[in-house]
Amino acid sequence: MTIVDIGRLALIIAAPTLIGATVLFAPRWCASVADRWRARRPADPQPIGPPIEQLACDLRRLLRLHGELTASAHLAMRAHRLWAVEAAISVRAVEAARALGVPHPEPEPPATLNRTELGTILHDLADAGLVLPAKVGPFIGDGRY
Repeated sequence: MTIVDIGRLALIIAAPTLIGATVLFAPRWCASVADRWRARRPADPQPIGPPIEQLACDLRRLLRLHGELTASAHLAMRAHRLWAVEAAISVRAVEAARALGVPHPEPEPPATLNRTELGTILHDLADAGLVLPAKVGPFIGDGRY
């Protein structure tokens, strides 16, 4: 028995084990190579919020709802609903200001702006090119805090 015969015998004995190990570990090796490949490439920029079109649509809808509530709702129901709608308007207005780069005040912990800040930011957004209704407000006071 020569060295070549011993090598062939060892290959015949080890082949099933090597094939099994390849089947088991090849997906992990490929995944790690792919992860390293992805880590080398710079990441694509990701948006930080909803698209500006969606923000503008939401603001127009909320402002229209605010106008309807101001004109029609009973006084007792109107105050609570108006406060909720104005809170939603201020959240969307701040998101739109961030997206457009418009300077804006950061809201306090209740996450709503007061009536002057809200009116100012909406007019600044309209000046920046965001299409909003011509008349916004009047907004209620901050008695809800």
